[in-house]
Amino acid sequence: MKTCLVVDDSRVIRKVSRRILEDLGFEVAEASDGVEAMAWCSAVMPDAILLDWIMPGMDGMEFLKRLRAEPGGDRPKVVFCSGETDIGRIREALDAGADEYIMKPFDGAIVAGKLAWLGVAA
Repeated sequence: MKTCLVVDDSRVIRKVSRRILEDLGFEVAEASDGVEAMAWCSAVMPDAILLDWIMPGMDGMEFLKRLRAEPGGDRPKVVFCSGETDIGRIREALDAGADEYIMKPFDGAIVAGKLAWLGVAA
């Protein structure tokens, strides 16, 4: 079974994401910030990561840069999920190693389509 780590400081977003991902057949783990997410990835590298940008502790951009520097950190497909609309900031995320970008709010069809396009969901 494929695994997905949902990294978001909003418990509501994590819960909605979990439901969507479980319906897609993923085993889901959650982290409330980048620090918690790094600890999780150090133990078990997921197949995919849904990543919020703005979080306390360690934000999504710092997490992404650290993840990509870790052994095996190039493997997970990372999808930034944020309300950020500035094209320059979205480009920054993609240049830093994100595989895709989803605008909040999102729904199951959007998540399924992005993960299928990235080859981690049917």
